[in-house]
Amino acid sequence: MQELEVVGVRIELPSNQPLVLLKEANTQRHLPIWIGAPEASAIAMFQQGIVPPRPLTHDLMISTLQALHAPLVRVEIVSVLNAVFTAELVFADDVRVDARSSDAIALALRAQCPILCDERVLDEASVMVSDDAEVAEGEEDQVREFREFLNEVEPEDFDK
Repeated sequence: MQELEVVGVRIELPSNQPLVLLKEANTQRHLPIWIGAPEASAIAMFQQGIVPPRPLTHDLMISTLQALHAPLVRVEIVSVLNAVFTAELVFADDVRVDARSSDAIALALRAQCPILCDERVLDEASVMVSDDAEVAEGEEDQVREFREFLNEVEPEDFDK
């Protein structure tokens, strides 16, 4: 297992499909995972320090785990099949719960726990980025586009 850090949420153009970009610690390997708009919003809001007036789903889950004295120890991205990533939430005594990778990442950020990835997943799905400056160059435009998306999206859009 290799530890990953969340670089941020991006919008892939021209499809406007959100993805979360993870980076392996101490290397230039990046893992892009395409995710849904609600999960992208949950990750981006947390990274930007936006606190909603009432708890959103991931915030509620972390609050519940804290109330039950069952902290999230780590998140593991364990497999990928046809670009669908599978993750597990890992608790004390190696208790594991199956999760979507996007939900697991949103929870890991809030729980401030490590995100680990199976080496085979990285071998299959990661991309090399030769210079972090290349990632940062387009970041401002992507953040602006994502903010515009968040400003324009309506709850009814997710019913489609």
